[in-house]
Amino acid sequence: MSMTAPSDVGVMNPNDRLDVLCAELEELSGQRNAIDGRIVQIVAELNSAELWGLTGARSLKAFVAWKLGMAESTAQTVTAIVDRFEEFPRCNADMREGRLSLDQVGVIAKRAGAESDEHYAQLASVATVNQLNTAIKLEPRPEAEKPEPKRSFSKHTRDGFTTYRITVPTIEAAKVDASLKSHHEALINEYKRDNPESAARDAGQEARDGQAKETHDAQDDTSGRRPFPNLTDAFMRMVETAWDAEATRRPHGQHTTVIVHLDADKLAAWLHGGPYLSDADRQYLLCDTSCEVWLERRGQVIGAGRNTRVINRRLRRALEYRDPVCAVPGCGATRGLHAHHIRHWEDGGLTELDNLVLVCPHHHRLHHRGLISISGTADKLIVTDAAGRRLQPGSLARPPTRPPPAVPPWQGPLGERADWWWYDPYEPPPVNNN
Repeated sequence: MSMTAPSDVGVMNPNDRLDVLCAELEELSGQRNAIDGRIVQIVAELNSAELWGLTGARSLKAFVAWKLGMAESTAQTVTAIVDRFEEFPRCNADMREGRLSLDQVGVIAKRAGAESDEHYAQLASVATVNQLNTAIKLEPRPEAEKPEPKRSFSKHTRDGFTTYRITVPTIEAAKVDASLKSHHEALINEYKRDNPESAARDAGQEARDGQAKETHDAQDDTSGRRPFPNLTDAFMRMVETAWDAEATRRPHGQHTTVIVHLDADKLAAWLHGGPYLSDADRQYLLCDTSCEVWLERRGQVIGAGRNTRVINRRLRRALEYRDPVCAVPGCGATRGLHAHHIRHWEDGGLTELDNLVLVCPHHHRLHHRGLISISGTADKLIVTDAAGRRLQPGSLARPPTRPPPAVPPWQGPLGERADWWWYDPYEPPPVNNN
């Protein structure tokens, strides 16, 4: 098949040129559908045998997005089809034969009712993706119980200001109210102490208003004194107080401080008053935990109270600036990253920027269990799987060496307006309780 327009395309009239280009699009669309169908079939096999886990990927969706260079939304569509691969054999067969697109089958797999394969395979042959969405919404569904409100937290930033919205049960909200009131009263007492003359006037105004001021009057700024404290000030004081308390309690990290006994001769380790640690657990614990290590030799403590391999705040910020995501190719995690010694601390590795990388908890544990290997230097990192294959950040895409699938051209949905009054929605079969 030629991938270029005919040489005499310049002399074609617009209608003939349109027909030629559309014919090529139909042929390519059919081949693309068939290729997507085969991709889904391969991913389904990888999922059934759980082979994708050997690569160290966090999930099947992450594996698909990484290896195929797909957007997360497209990878989600592929995994949705794979999750219900056995439920929709005809839809998947039609996709492999070029008659249905990935998006059409994806919509069906995500929301269609059970045993609806034949119904939607027939409808998808003429319906667009939006029309399939509408048809699936028309399915009769049992009325679901209204879920109870859940604890939630959201943030919205606009024009230099940030708005927080938090939803918590009433009992927990009482704690917030009590804490806000306590900090507000403390700020008012500080204000009265620093501004004795104006405190009485502001307090009287607050009593007349019935609540604390939530805005700072511009006239207050011209007097050179700070505005009367409001609940927003109390909230910020509550946050800063909690932050300072946490920094004091755990100044160097995000993990709990523990005591580890380490035999200097045998490299055996055990928790203080606890069990022995495996090699993987010992290396994991000594990697990025602010713990106290007690060195022992022949059962005698030869060193105690040594705070080890600590990643201080300045070094942590430098790591986060250099490595904003997990260093393992294809991961992309950005939250809760662990600082990992490329050359382990117990093997003489230094706590320096060149010997540190940030990895997510999932891959950090896989490394210390021996399922992936991290070596090299921070700027030339080498990550391999359990079989020694190097993990590459790019997708598996390469120039094809096989001919395209031999499938007929795909003309796509009809594109006509759908009159839903004639459509009979799919109804799930009745449940037999016998």
